[in-house]
Amino acid sequence: MALVRDTGWFKSTRSGGADEGCVEVRITASAIGVRDTKNRSGGALSLGTDMWGTFVTDTKDGRFDLPR
Repeated sequence: MALVRDTGWFKSTRSGGADEGCVEVRITASAIGVRDTKNRSGGALSLGTDMWGTFVTDTKDGRFDLPR
């Protein structure tokens, strides 16, 4: 397994540089963190690397969408 360095917090290139509705991600050897760009001090969700793929799939499938 390759050693993963701490990437520090970064935004997706798809965010277009805007802070609206963006999240930041941080990748380390043992976890992936996600936080709100507009509320950086508001805490972060931290997922083990084994759970990251499940989180991304569930997000794309709308599992976490708020009711309209």
